[in-house]
Amino acid sequence: MIDLEHLCKEVNSLAREVGAFIKLQKITIDDIETKSKNSLVTYVDKTAEEMIVKKLAMLIPEAGFITEEETLVKKGVVYNWIIDPLDGTTNFIHSIPCFSISIALQRNNELVLGVIYEINLDEMFYAWEGSNAYLNGAVIKVSPTALIENSLVATGFPYFNYVKQKEYMMLFQDLMKTSRGLRRLGSAAVDLAYVACGRFDAFYEYSLNSWDVAAGAVIVKQAGGVVTDFSGNNNFLFGKELIATNNLIYGDFLKKVEIYFGDKN
Repeated sequence: MIDLEHLCKEVNSLAREVGAFIKLQKITIDDIETKSKNSLVTYVDKTAEEMIVKKLAMLIPEAGFITEEETLVKKGVVYNWIIDPLDGTTNFIHSIPCFSISIALQRNNELVLGVIYEINLDEMFYAWEGSNAYLNGAVIKVSPTALIENSLVATGFPYFNYVKQKEYMMLFQDLMKTSRGLRRLGSAAVDLAYVACGRFDAFYEYSLNSWDVAAGAVIVKQAGGVVTDFSGNNNFLFGKELIATNNLIYGDFLKKVEIYFGDKN
């Protein structure tokens, strides 16, 4: 059996190393490639992913990889790493200081380790199966907020998949009126880390990929929070929609989401 605590320390060190590389890079317009509408990538994303994959492949040689830039496409029998080497690429390109590295480990069908490194603030969020959740060595917990009206909510704007835009905007308007406020940082991994440490009380978004949410889901759950899809089920990793909240407002928050998305999934 793999020692997840020791493994998490190794992944933390790797994330800091790759984060230092990312922070030193200066992007020009010639470095930017378009993968699809509003989905951008640079040599920084690709090089960072190569660095991560190379080290993780040494830590668990038999593990497979699910990565945003597809550096290595390999299906592991038991273990699979799920990696976003630079979550918030658009922020990075525009020199907006909110972007992160997200690394998760899946054992069979269960997420068992998550690390998110917010590079600019030097904040390392992490947790593993059976552990507390941590920020730079200190235990973190989700917020104790009990009412949506007192909650600060995070989201991400649809930027290419507009199929559910009407429903999204209706929910956005609802929460604008009934919560303390909404924020959009541009990194789903950071949004989830902030739910885990109580800065945000809830986060929701659709059209997400597994590498956007895998690590954050581990950390939120180990911090005492709840993570589901828009139907209250467990299909958030590959189902392209996610709710993450503390355990007190989850029921009421899910009801709001279901009003607008419940019959349309």
